[in-house]
Amino acid sequence: MKNDLQSELTNTKQDLLNTLNLFDQENINVVPFEDSWTGGQVAEHVLKSLSGCLQNITGPTKLTERNPAEHVKQLGEVFLNMNIKMKSPDFIIPSNDPKTKALLIKSLAESLDGIKIVAGTEDLSATCTGFEMPMLGALTRVEWISFSLFHTQRHIHQLKNIANHLKTQTA
Repeated sequence: MKNDLQSELTNTKQDLLNTLNLFDQENINVVPFEDSWTGGQVAEHVLKSLSGCLQNITGPTKLTERNPAEHVKQLGEVFLNMNIKMKSPDFIIPSNDPKTKALLIKSLAESLDGIKIVAGTEDLSATCTGFEMPMLGALTRVEWISFSLFHTQRHIHQLKNIANHLKTQTA
């Protein structure tokens, strides 16, 4: 399981960084269409989420008294379903400030690398007690890491759509 998660984190990180490189410093802060975040805002949202996940999986834990992967399938079904529109919790909503592409890329890579280290070195069955997922409660490390993958993959899809839209606007 650890090797699979580490491999998936590596692949997701590479996909995210490649996708962010579809943007340049000028268009990363451009709103592509009405009611959309900019590419930079999506990246900041992902960064806030990954940073929170990393903090949670390196924080306090307790022994798990259920299947440690119990919620992984459900998390994947929800976050990888692009037909479901979601509302972000306030604490990970991005600011309206201009974003620096290079800084976003560096910070996102560092967060994903940190999660990958935890995935390879810590007890993934432990339940994290620092923050509870709305509607699911306390999640295990394997569930939080899976969430971070699914959530990031969801927003990679969104970033690709934004980049394509911006490309057609300037073509």
